[in-house]
Amino acid sequence: MPAGTPAGPAAQPQDAPADSTFKKILQAVLIFMVAQFAITNVPKLLGFAPKSTTPAGQAPSFDAKPDSGANIGEYNPIPQNIAPIWPTNSSLDLSIYISPSLIMPALSQLPEESLILEEKDFKFGDWKENRQIDTVFSVPKEVQNNGTLWAHFYIALHGHALDPTAKDYNVASAYHFFRPLNQVLAKKKVKKTKMLLGSKNDTAEEEPEPLQTGPIMASYYHPNFTMSFVPDSGYQSFVQMHPAVRQHINLEATGARDNSGQMGWYYPILYVNTFWQLRDHMTELNDTVKSLPIHIKLNNLNNWKFALYASMDDSVKTNQRNVANGAQIGAAGDGSEFEAMKSVLIDTNIYLLGTTVVVTILHMVFEMLAFKSDISHWRNKKDNVGISVRTILANVFMQTIIFLYLMDNSDGTSWMILFGQGMGIVLEAWKITKTVDVRLREAPESVIPYRITFEDKHKLSDTEKKTQEYDAIAFRYLYLVAIPLLGAYAVYSVLYDSHKSWYSFVIATLVGSVYAYGFLMMVPSLYINYRLKSVAHLPAKAMTYKFLNTFIDDLFAFTIKMPTLHRLATLRDDVIFFVYLYQSWKYKVDYTRVNEFGQGGDDEELEEKTANKPLSASPDADASVEVEGKSPAKLIESEAGKATGADKGKATKRK
Repeated sequence: MPAGTPAGPAAQPQDAPADSTFKKILQAVLIFMVAQFAITNVPKLLGFAPKSTTPAGQAPSFDAKPDSGANIGEYNPIPQNIAPIWPTNSSLDLSIYISPSLIMPALSQLPEESLILEEKDFKFGDWKENRQIDTVFSVPKEVQNNGTLWAHFYIALHGHALDPTAKDYNVASAYHFFRPLNQVLAKKKVKKTKMLLGSKNDTAEEEPEPLQTGPIMASYYHPNFTMSFVPDSGYQSFVQMHPAVRQHINLEATGARDNSGQMGWYYPILYVNTFWQLRDHMTELNDTVKSLPIHIKLNNLNNWKFALYASMDDSVKTNQRNVANGAQIGAAGDGSEFEAMKSVLIDTNIYLLGTTVVVTILHMVFEMLAFKSDISHWRNKKDNVGISVRTILANVFMQTIIFLYLMDNSDGTSWMILFGQGMGIVLEAWKITKTVDVRLREAPESVIPYRITFEDKHKLSDTEKKTQEYDAIAFRYLYLVAIPLLGAYAVYSVLYDSHKSWYSFVIATLVGSVYAYGFLMMVPSLYINYRLKSVAHLPAKAMTYKFLNTFIDDLFAFTIKMPTLHRLATLRDDVIFFVYLYQSWKYKVDYTRVNEFGQGGDDEELEEKTANKPLSASPDADASVEVEGKSPAKLIESEAGKATGADKGKATKRK
């Protein structure tokens, strides 16, 4: 809960939100799926989809293709439409060989250990087919030295020759293609740190770092592969196909066309699915890696799933390459958010994941409602009763520290998180201007010619003066606790932790204190409630929404990976919440009457509307004239009763 909420448990400083990453991931996936569905299906439903010259169910088979000498229409080297070359009930043989080279000799000349998979009679189109293969292979020296590990796929109809060098090999019944098994990715940037109070000898032994002009690339390998045939891809428009899908299409080798010269054929799609491969599970390949395991899952996959996997995976990897090559991180991030989403989907229990999705939506709803109620309360605030101005100032300081910390560790930090943190600072600063007048005054006796002062907006009432007094007392004791803790943490950090620089040390120490001791900033508001013996001045709606969000944050603390300090920070609000519940029970509020501070939700709105009404008479009208059957003296007495709470029986229920 943001601090500065009057006299209630001032909420914690707006820490870098642990759930914001998950929310962005969820939103991105939902938007993508809706957009993909709309792009694919809406044009067809409206009748705008491009129509093929040949209906899907009447595409000519490959066996019925024209002879090589037959007269056909104008030959197009790029087929406009393509159809499957083999029927979906075919039985297939599959062999996979690994090699550091794209050029393959006869299969009989390859070493036996290069064959990592050999499957016979696989039912193409049988959704029950699900085979799993586990083996270990030796890593070629070329691959150890940043070379590419190629997987060569040899696929044929059952019983036909697989080897392209064999005499009985026929391109109508067999084909060959290759895919890389390793990935070249940019290394994660290692944060260079040092002991700030290290000895001179340690400093002398440090070698100068080479100047880096770009990202450092390395070869990575993941042991799990899902290889899926796509039997229901059917008749398609090749030129209008998504590029991410088109790259998995293997056209018929001879370039045969139908009578129109525009339609060709393609071999069954075998999709090497790397969508669920996580960066954290990959092994960096170098000369120390002598052998590697591989687990292959072989099955059939629906075409719509294949298109979704292929397009999303290609988009993320393209964005990662662009960021690695120096492109600016945009709204999609650098791929870390998508990686986090996959990690959550893989490692989280399905029931806990479903619950997390539901509470994520609730969290966003409560967050918007709390923001709306908080702004509305502060806009209508007419006094400083119960407001801890020092807490608001401290919140601005702590949120600024968190913002600087995010900037100092900005690698992989989305600009949306930085923007949200910056908006939190602006909101707290606006609350200060609603509470006091911020002025720049001359300071002739000071080294600095001008100083910022905070001046009261009006003459304070007795209750407001008491609020200031209690606020000062609370912070006096708070300093006695917080400053020694901060000093002890700073001494420990500079002696035993390494940092990039003295600036990073200061920021890291301050932000560590905010995470660890930030709940102390909520105590002054509770103390003011205790001394005033009232919680009537609190924005009840906004606080209710924020308290609900604290429990949702607790759920995220056990679902999403985050630093331990942040996990503890999400739990500290619960303590404040239960203290506030006790205060609400102890200092009960009768919402059917105007409270001791002259606040009554509906009355305030009515008074404001009445005050904004245009005058029904001219300013120089006769004051003795009665209005609504009441004399002016009676009207003044009635309004005074409402404002002071003396007229209790006629107060309307507060919101």
